Parts: sequence; C-alpha cells; structure tokens
Amino acid sequence: MRKSLAPGLRPRLRPLHALAGALCALAMLGGCGRNAVRATEKEFLADQIMSFSQDAHESAADDHVLTNREGSAGGKGAKGGGCGCN
Repeated sequence: MRKSLAPGLRPRLRPLHALAGALCALAMLGGCGRNAVRATEKEFLADQIMSFSQDAHESAADDHVLTNREGSAGGKGAKGGGCGCN
C-alpha cells in the first residue's frame, strides 16, 4: 500500500487537475487553424511547387476525367483570384 505524504491534499487537487486539463484542451482547440488567408500569403499558395501531381500524364488524365464530370475545363493551376467555392 502506498502512503501519501499529505493525505488531505489529494481531494483538493482534483478540481485543479480537471481545470488544467480543460484549459489545455481549449488551448489545443484554439490553435488548430486560422480563419482566413491574407492576400499577401495567397501568392505562396498558388506557387507551382504547391501542386499535388508531378506526373504530367497522370495530371492530364485527371483533368480529362474532371472536365467530363464537371462539364467545364481550365482554371487549374492559374495564379490569381476567384471565390474558391469548388
């Protein structure tokens, strides 16, 4: 059996541990993401190195499938604005 140095101290620390755990959880949830990307940061997101596919043939096949499915072509990989609703 393990003896505690201060037996009366343990019940008082439980609410503090729960509060510390809740504060840690809130801090982790609060730091998960950002609300918006500033206009000055969009140029880096539209850079060519940020593209997913490096294989030109696979990318062309995916574009062909997407064009047939969506009924529209173009607008992929272009730098600039747009609503970004797709």
